[in-house]
Amino acid sequence: MDFTVSVGEADFAALRNNNAYYVDKTEIIYELVHDTNNKVTLFTRPRRFGKTLMMSMMENFFSVRKDSKDIFEDLVIAKHKVFCKEWMNQYPVLFVSFKDVEAETFEGAYKMLNTKLADLCKDLAPIFKTAAVDNDDAQIFLNLKSKRADEDEIKNSLKTLMRMMHAVYGKPAILLVDEYDVPLAKASEKDTAKNEYYSKMLDVIKSIMSTALKDNEFLKFAVVTGCLRIAKESIFTGTNNFVSYSVLDADFSQYFGFSKKEVDDILKAADRSETADTIKEWYDGYVFGNSYVYCPWDVINYLSALKKRRDAKPKNYWKNTSHNGILLIFVKRTDFDVSDKFEALLNGETIVQTISDELTYDTLHSTEDNLWSVLLMTGYITKADAGEEGETVSLKIPNREISSIFEDTVVRFFTETVSDDTIKELISTLWEKDEVRAAEIISGLLWDTISYNDYHEDYYHAFLAGVFVGRGYSVDSNKEKGLGRPDILLKDKKNKRAIIIEAKKSDKESDMDKDCEEAIEQIVKRKYAEGVKGYEEIVCYGAAFFQKQAKLKLKTIG
Repeated sequence: MDFTVSVGEADFAALRNNNAYYVDKTEIIYELVHDTNNKVTLFTRPRRFGKTLMMSMMENFFSVRKDSKDIFEDLVIAKHKVFCKEWMNQYPVLFVSFKDVEAETFEGAYKMLNTKLADLCKDLAPIFKTAAVDNDDAQIFLNLKSKRADEDEIKNSLKTLMRMMHAVYGKPAILLVDEYDVPLAKASEKDTAKNEYYSKMLDVIKSIMSTALKDNEFLKFAVVTGCLRIAKESIFTGTNNFVSYSVLDADFSQYFGFSKKEVDDILKAADRSETADTIKEWYDGYVFGNSYVYCPWDVINYLSALKKRRDAKPKNYWKNTSHNGILLIFVKRTDFDVSDKFEALLNGETIVQTISDELTYDTLHSTEDNLWSVLLMTGYITKADAGEEGETVSLKIPNREISSIFEDTVVRFFTETVSDDTIKELISTLWEKDEVRAAEIISGLLWDTISYNDYHEDYYHAFLAGVFVGRGYSVDSNKEKGLGRPDILLKDKKNKRAIIIEAKKSDKESDMDKDCEEAIEQIVKRKYAEGVKGYEEIVCYGAAFFQKQAKLKLKTIG
């Protein structure tokens, strides 16, 4: 069978019907229903770890509105024949996702919530054309469906829909709420004392969840997913048989993310087993409870690239999909200094922190411990030891992908805070061809930023580009010029002059002179200067870096 991966597909039925590769996680259904007595279960995991696909899988398994035998027949859950007969397609299921309920203002987010509920009602409309439905509920349903519901009807919407389902099917409903905390996360980012976005959104989400989960006779059981457990805000307080499983808990830890065996099996099926070490370096390293896992989003994206090009290089798939701003907020804090801890993490070392999995969005940034907890819950750091338990744990950066995000954040923070006078002096010395003083200034800048031992050329390229961007010059980084790409091209259009810098990472201090010469030779051999048309003077520098030391060699063209 042709190997197919489906990037971003969160619809379980579509994935199965399209014969896309599926890592079988269906045993979670049996374990959750058969082995626990949870009325409400909350799973908190970072984004991109398969929460939505898991919820879609549960909807397809339980929903009385579906016939799912074919798409489950060759999966692990099908081995539990008595269980499947009792539960498969036997219950009304209400599945709602709050993933897209976010906006710049409360009013905008509230409109998104109205739209989400209206779409849900449109999907349910065919089953409610029956005399069994209460007339008042039927009117509320129409209000929700047409986006004319008042605030009370919105706050009671999920319970109302479950009551209607009970009237139609004579059974309590299974409630699945995906990404319940996204509206609160966005509100906490945008809130100000003036508009009270967060407190208003909290009131709405708390009411929707509370009425649906607490003392609701029309609820069979509920499964809720999110990034954080919002404990002190009373969303789940008072809910009977409520259990939360975070990245710190061993139970159910194997169902989110891919194990090494699962990744090896995928690679074998894809005929790409030779990439196992690369995938491990870039996308493995997460510890959930007592399970070691890869990020599934990354693995599937990279496999999709490998299917097209066997020599495809790994890249960072998190950069544009996650809220990386939390790292920048962290390093910008002036009331505590995390630079030593960041350096330790970037050096591949571990740090020890007190961690809590019960947080509130309005106090996320109130303490250093809270911030480390957020980084853990959102996947930027992970437990270093699966056997560790308790509130004080060892933490590390999981893999090269996340390390690169830390590096980018450190460079960005540095370039936002470095003195303009220092950069002006650096640029002046470069134009004046004072290679010794320019190297001294660059070395000083390196000493002022967070550093780490695993230096590589990409770090120095980003560092130099960040220094020059926004200083009144045109800055190109790794653009095609001549027969290749110079690392840095700084253009002074007014005076028709340019600077080219080619950077090398030296393995030892004694190699720096040689590496500078090699960089100059590369500039000449690949004709970088010939690609810079219309400039009367081009100043070329070969740069060598060893840890926090810089050395420059000069060559002038024109």
